[in-house]
Amino acid sequence: MIPWVHLDSAATPGGGELRLKRRGAEFSIMLGTNELMNSRLSGSEEALAKLSCQKLGTRKSPHILIGGLGMGFTLRAALTELGSAAQVTVAELVPSVVAWARGPMAEVFGDCLDDPRVTIRETDVGLLIEGAKATYDAILLDVDNGPEGLTRQANDALYDLSGLHKARAALRPGGVLAVWSSGPDRAFTKRLKQAGFLSEEVNVRATGKRGARHVIWLAVKPG
Repeated sequence: MIPWVHLDSAATPGGGELRLKRRGAEFSIMLGTNELMNSRLSGSEEALAKLSCQKLGTRKSPHILIGGLGMGFTLRAALTELGSAAQVTVAELVPSVVAWARGPMAEVFGDCLDDPRVTIRETDVGLLIEGAKATYDAILLDVDNGPEGLTRQANDALYDLSGLHKARAALRPGGVLAVWSSGPDRAFTKRLKQAGFLSEEVNVRATGKRGARHVIWLAVKPG
């Protein structure tokens, strides 16, 4: 078996450390003992974008905010779904992740970072949400393993009631807040309703028909 090779490490705000590893053509990003993403498992991250864009329907020039660059699965799927007039802003908190996308993982990302519709912001997605008022047609969050701060505790503020109210304010009427999770969370479903969203949970596979089941919340701002 081909061994894993450690390529690089990057500190995360709050004291964690991301590690980029490669085995042949396969890449993995780890946080401690948790594998955050793997280049072979892209199905549910792609579904995050596809399902969100389907919810938006035929808006002529939608503006999408993606929280977390990761391995670019959600970004590439969104670009496939969206027309030429769309805007996609990607917020990535750890600059090294962007550097990995343009460096050792360039073959995974292709040319998506150079797409004229794409803007990369090396910042906290929470700050972009907090400073926006009816700005985005969709906000896609894939910065943790679910609606709690795994990569850093401060991310809890994205998913608490106050954070959900901010996300709702940042969306245009009929806009979508989509949240990826490795599993269900009844309390989060309840908070979405309390924040005024009309939400549904969709179960998707990590890959193919036999991969792990993940959950995506699609929460719509009425209007």
